[in-house]
Amino acid sequence: MKTFGNLRSAVGAPQSPEPMPLSLLNDFLYCARRAALKAIEGVRSENKHTVLGDIVHEHADLPGYEIAKGVTLLRALPVWSERLGLSGKCDVVERHTDGSLAPIEYKKGKRRVFENDDAQLCAQALCLEEMTGRRVDRGAVFHAASKRRREVEFTLELRALVERSLAELRGLLDSQRVPAALFKPACEECSLFEICLPKAASEDSRAERLARQLFQT
Repeated sequence: MKTFGNLRSAVGAPQSPEPMPLSLLNDFLYCARRAALKAIEGVRSENKHTVLGDIVHEHADLPGYEIAKGVTLLRALPVWSERLGLSGKCDVVERHTDGSLAPIEYKKGKRRVFENDDAQLCAQALCLEEMTGRRVDRGAVFHAASKRRREVEFTLELRALVERSLAELRGLLDSQRVPAALFKPACEECSLFEICLPKAASEDSRAERLARQLFQT
């Protein structure tokens, strides 16, 4: 069994070809079109939310470790899973005195529950389990705006959601098709809003209906 102490020596390039980034799972559960625009079309953009997110991650993104109250905090730890075809990094991984591991994800907003955030964190745990041979039962999301920590248990249901969503995401990438836009309130907070144009590109929009009529015979 591998131990936390040799995680750094275990870090290297995954053997599986073209692993999906961990963050793409979060994008997919937030919006499949967003994930496809990023992964298939190579679209990138920034807004105030991405900038604030970068600021929040500044400290966690600096590789290194520290010990606080007997807990070892390893920052910016690369992780991967050959079985799931994933790679990325954990903002922080805690090693407790009993040897248990817990990934910690930093988010810019207030303390709120988002399924996509919990799934991303659980996916990190699955990577750690494959790398170390240790069971990872729980982790946490640290919400910078409220400076509050929210514990997340990696239940069977959450693990199943991650596995199912990754299969759907892989199918989306294999299809090389970007889903049609569907406007919802969360769209206006997305960094790709001005590129995606969900109000104009939505299948139910007047512009889309006119475009279909134009090419009908």
